[in-house]
Amino acid sequence: MKYIINVLFMNYYSEYLKKCNIINNIDDNNLLCSDVNDNYKTYIDKVSKKIISENTQNITNKKNKESKINSQIYQENADNYKIAPKEHVSIKKWDKNSRPREKLLMQGPDSLTDAELIAILIGSGTGKQTAVDLARTILKDCDNNLMQLARMSVGMLKNNYKGIGEAKAVSIVAALELGRRRRKLDASEIVKIKNSQDVYEIMHYFLSDISYEEFWVILLDRSSNVIVKKRVSKGGVSGALVDVRNILKLAIDFLASSIVLCHNHPSGNKNPSKQDILLTKKIKDAASLMDILVLDHIIIAKNNYYSFADDGRI
Repeated sequence: MKYIINVLFMNYYSEYLKKCNIINNIDDNNLLCSDVNDNYKTYIDKVSKKIISENTQNITNKKNKESKINSQIYQENADNYKIAPKEHVSIKKWDKNSRPREKLLMQGPDSLTDAELIAILIGSGTGKQTAVDLARTILKDCDNNLMQLARMSVGMLKNNYKGIGEAKAVSIVAALELGRRRRKLDASEIVKIKNSQDVYEIMHYFLSDISYEEFWVILLDRSSNVIVKKRVSKGGVSGALVDVRNILKLAIDFLASSIVLCHNHPSGNKNPSKQDILLTKKIKDAASLMDILVLDHIIIAKNNYYSFADDGRI
């Protein structure tokens, strides 16, 4: 193999020497003589470098050509390569059926999401957010819970959200207050306590939204009709002091045959504490001395509740 390669190079080498006028009228068979051997080696190196250089240049030219073609294709189809930035689209430009006000008029208020209803109250958004987007942001911060939103003050809404000024914050707070008052009217329609759910429906208006503990008592006649409901204690975040004598005095004054105890846990944990259990027993034992029944003790934890009677603890 080496001999064949040498012979091939010899042929090229002969032509090279003649072109370079190194030797003239030379016989190819004499090329392996010692006096030209050094020139032969130099020629091999030169040819090798030339081949490598030519191959490299060819590869480079091919890549440049492919790059130019790809560039042309990209330019011709530029729209397919571009990702359009997300643009703020005003609600006015939305489809008519998707706009909150029009949707309410055509499909009724039940068809709107909480965010869409709040967007109607807000009226307008910011340069980067629609009223619906802004409403979604507010709800997200409240874990999408209207009870938590109802605890936010005008100042909290105004100071924490760009695009919510005093007027918009007042509108939101006023609307939620109307909702609370409506629940109060619904609760006042319940005049007879049949189960723990009735107690919750009556009392959650007073206790589900506040950030401190309150203790209430519901006084009932012999038919379990509601005589009156009274707050007997108002405390802090962790508890409220309760005077057992005051509860019994109310029951005697209103000639109540039975009572239902009720208080809230602002933390959202509905389970009774050790103090809750001890206080319930203390009130029950004291009331029994006067033939007054303690029918239940309800703990309201935001939108949930716990019943001592349902759990067999009273």
